[in-house]
Amino acid sequence: MNRRRIDDFFRTLNAELRQDAGVILTGAAAGSIMGGLRPSVDIDFEIELRDPGEADWERLESAIRKAVEKTGIYANYAEDIDRCGMITLLDYKNRTSLYKKYGKLAVRVLDPAYWSIGKMTRFIDPDIQDMIRVFRKKKVPPMRLAKVWGRALKESPRSTALAGFRRQVEGFFRSYGKKIWGKSFDPARVIRQFHKAAGI
Repeated sequence: MNRRRIDDFFRTLNAELRQDAGVILTGAAAGSIMGGLRPSVDIDFEIELRDPGEADWERLESAIRKAVEKTGIYANYAEDIDRCGMITLLDYKNRTSLYKKYGKLAVRVLDPAYWSIGKMTRFIDPDIQDMIRVFRKKKVPPMRLAKVWGRALKESPRSTALAGFRRQVEGFFRSYGKKIWGKSFDPARVIRQFHKAAGI
């Protein structure tokens, strides 16, 4: 996935939808905009319509289906991406920046720290490499990540995912911290901040 493909998809979607809508881009497509390079053939996003009725959602589904057919790019979309995972994305709707407007369609990208919550939850190698590249490119401070990830852990409902998320955060800082933030990076200090934010 690259910017040209992303632009092609949303230009096509805007032409098919023809109504005001807002998109929050996440997943590998958002990562590519922020500096990641992982190959992907799909786009993950949240979409919000203004005062939607049932007919509006049906029109949206039709527009997305046509955009997929015309561009060859598969779309994973939801009205609320916070419901897609076991770890909460917190106040993610307020943590975005405008990418582009395509007519009546405004596309925003998640803040890197909030975007990474889903990546940290899955924690497979392509997601790890995405995070490393984006954190370097966007110069994301490790203490801010520790606070955001800690709050996400604390505010998520109880589930088997919590223990795994904690281990993965701690392992990420220990294994990749110096690679991202340099030799002076202190994983123990950052993990303490994560524990504090998580109420551990």
